[in-house]
Order: sequence, then structure tokens, then C-alpha cells
Amino acid sequence: SIFSRDGGLTLAQAGFELLSSNNPPASASQSPMTFYFGFKNVELLFSGLVINTAGEMAGAFVAVFLLAMFYEGLKIARESLLRKSQVSIRYNSMPVPGPNGTILMETHKTVGQQMLSFPHLLQTVLHIIQVVISYFLMLIFMTYNGYLCIAVAAGAGMGYFLFSWKKAVVVDITEHCH
Repeated sequence: SIFSRDGGLTLAQAGFELLSSNNPPASASQSPMTFYFGFKNVELLFSGLVINTAGEMAGAFVAVFLLAMFYEGLKIARESLLRKSQVSIRYNSMPVPGPNGTILMETHKTVGQQMLSFPHLLQTVLHIIQVVISYFLMLIFMTYNGYLCIAVAAGAGMGYFLFSWKKAVVVDITEHCH
């Protein structure tokens, strides 16, 4: 028996039971603290959304994979929209001492955005969506279900692969800490 003399589980026995099972703990108050690869009684984000078959797990895997890909695409899309919505571009020049007593002009680009504008409102709404999706992905990973964790990681990787290659890298030549 895995119960101690007083009827309770010992810590080592409870850990062994959790590791040797393909299912998460039966009680909602007991969350798994180790990875497992099961598909029976796996709660996904909401108490009514429970995976009980291999087909449901495959469907959940695809949905989580696509959600993680969408999250990566959303991050890149927000960066692109931000670059397009920047309105007031100013160039500030200032004299700096150069070699042999000469004076050089150093130019800095300053970019601004208006707070009460449609692009900023859109950025705010997309930021809220991005935060909610990121917390959903974190909670999915925290189920410790190996299949779902792989779906999160693989979806994020595929999303980065598909969307980030277009990301322009801007190098500031005045930056001294490369």
C-alpha cells in the first residue's frame, strides 16, 4: 500500500505515484510538479475543457501550436506597425570635439508618436491581446503535460522561424556598446 500507518501518503510514495502515472493528480488542488506524457483527465485552461482521448490531445496540440505561432507573429506585427506609425521624426545636430581641435557635428534621430491616435490605440489593443495570449501559453506550459509543453515550444519556434526573418535589424553607428 502507498499509505502510511495513519492512512496518509508519505511524500516519497506520493512522488512515486505521480511519476509512475500517465495521468495528472485526481484532485484539482494537487497540480503536477513533474512532466508527464498522458492524455487522460488533462485540464486545459478552463475546468470544462478536459482532454480524455488521444484524438483530443492531438487537437489540443495543434491548437496550442498555432496559438504559440500566432503569438510570435503578433509580436513581429506590432513591431512593424510601430515603425510605420512613428510620425514626428526630428534630427538634432550638436557639435562635438574632434581630432586636432576640429569640431564635428553629431546627428541624432528622435522619433515620436502621438498618444491620442488610431495607431497608438491599435497598438494598445494588440498589446492587451499579446499579454493575454502569453499568459495562456504560460498556463498551458504549467500543466506540465509533455505534449502541450512541446506544442508551446515548437509553435513558438516555428512562429519565430516564419515571421522573424523579415525583421529588419537597425544598427546605430553612434552606439559604442556593440
